[in-house]
Amino acid sequence: QVQLVESGGGLVQPGGSLRLSCAASGSIFSSSTIEWYRQAPGKQRELVARIYSGGSTNYADSVKGRFTISRDNGKNTVHLQMNSLKPEDTAVYYCHLFWIRDFWGQGTQVTVSS
Repeated sequence: QVQLVESGGGLVQPGGSLRLSCAASGSIFSSSTIEWYRQAPGKQRELVARIYSGGSTNYADSVKGRFTISRDNGKNTVHLQMNSLKPEDTAVYYCHLFWIRDFWGQGTQVTVSS
């Protein structure tokens, strides 16, 4: 069984930064691809960033150059460093892992507003 717990969301002004964390239980973490998704009100959930077990990364075009995904396998944790935040980054951010089936965290709210 895998459990994912996100943290680090909050209210930030445009141009500010936040660092999200996803803590995972289970022994499969280090060999798994971990993803961050987000869902804004009235919109579909979208992929934000992905990190493979070997450390390679992918980003949505809308966040390239502003967001950085990283992982600490020793702590079973993935981080999403978000800089130069924009109001359109406002959403609930979810951590995701697929191992036989989908596992999702409960989400953490990020609000970018002045």
